[in-house]
Amino acid sequence: MEKLLIPQIARAVEATESFEFKESIEGLEILTPVQGTISIHHAGSFLQVTAKASTIITLICDRTLVQFNYRLAINTSEMILLAEPLPEGEYPKEREVETGDLVDSLSPNGYFDPAAWLYEQLILAIPYPKIAPDAPALDFSNNPTENLDVSIDKRWAALSSLQLSD
Repeated sequence: MEKLLIPQIARAVEATESFEFKESIEGLEILTPVQGTISIHHAGSFLQVTAKASTIITLICDRTLVQFNYRLAINTSEMILLAEPLPEGEYPKEREVETGDLVDSLSPNGYFDPAAWLYEQLILAIPYPKIAPDAPALDFSNNPTENLDVSIDKRWAALSSLQLSD
């Protein structure tokens, strides 16, 4: 996937670039090419990016340490703010950051990289913890404190005599 010039997206029909893809994404170890569709809509002060994609990756089960194949699929949407970044010398030494400030932003005259955006979305979709479908279930039926010898460290025993009465 090629990077798209943001002003060119604004000049497209209905200010939208849409395309299908079937290719490898650099940095992502996959068994099958990532395939799907992506749509980038220029809405003036932001880009509305939506994508549906899927691939198969190999994961290592956190419970059994056995490799298994996992179908990684996304159906996601994100708004990316179009704003010129401040020159580095103009940043204040201290600044209160509002929750609304924590959004992705691009220069309105820059490029949008669909492959990098797609990579980020796929990485975020990898499950945590990674549990294989055939991994044994954890057994929580036994109470682990039943079999413990509950003895108090004698260094703390002196403190128990200092308890204040109510």
